[in-house]
Amino acid sequence: MKANRYVLWGMTKSTLIHVFLMSVALTCLFPLFWMIRCAFMTNETVFIDQGLIPHDLNFGNFALAWTKGNFAVYFFNSVIYTVCVVAGIVLIASLAAFSFSRLKFPGKNIIFYMFVAAMMIPLPGSFVALFVMMNKLHLVNTRFGYILCMINVGLSMSILLLKTFFDRMPHDLEDAARIDGCSKIGIWWNVALPLARPAIAVIVIFNSLNVWNEYILAFLLLGDSKLMPLQRGLMVFQGANSTDYPVLMAGLTMAAIPIIVVYLLMQKHIVKGLSSGAVVG
Repeated sequence: MKANRYVLWGMTKSTLIHVFLMSVALTCLFPLFWMIRCAFMTNETVFIDQGLIPHDLNFGNFALAWTKGNFAVYFFNSVIYTVCVVAGIVLIASLAAFSFSRLKFPGKNIIFYMFVAAMMIPLPGSFVALFVMMNKLHLVNTRFGYILCMINVGLSMSILLLKTFFDRMPHDLEDAARIDGCSKIGIWWNVALPLARPAIAVIVIFNSLNVWNEYILAFLLLGDSKLMPLQRGLMVFQGANSTDYPVLMAGLTMAAIPIIVVYLLMQKHIVKGLSSGAVVG
């Protein structure tokens, strides 16, 4: 009798937890569903058609947003910025983390703690300093200046994550590589980086989301429409199409879908990467 009561309580508890989690998931997914739904409607039916699926699908909103809204340029810019920034962060952060973890040099701990302390500064709090520096270097309204600033934004977290991972890397692997003739750079490239792939996957995901969704820094540094990333271009597009909701929603959908797909494809690496530092090798 007690066993049956225990099983019944366990099933009830599990059901309540799943119902709660499904409710939270639906609450988060509904705005995305509403956005995609409105993207296939017309301006006349967007507030009239109450069906979950529009009766008449209008695919022309995407073509109109792509051409009229200059989304081709914005999308291309965001892809360039995301690829360059993520590649730069992975390269610099992995080298810095490997140095902090495996090398001995004066001031190592002080420099590392400075990187950690930078994580406590709110991102908007550093934008003014970045803008002043970029202005003095004449890199305002340039792709290179924006890429450098975004790399700077993502370095601290990436270095901390990779250093924690490298600290747990067995010294035997490093000694074996040194016996085989590897230099410090060779050990970093042939041993440390392959073992750190789960952590690197986490860095790639988080920084891709950060760069793709960045708006404030792009607003400060980029004034030329030919250089604007997608989120900055969206605000310009919204100002010109604030009353054309279906076209605006089509633009928002095109901005959201790529990063959602990337996240869904790589989501399994997040937990794996955050937890794999406990066991390396």
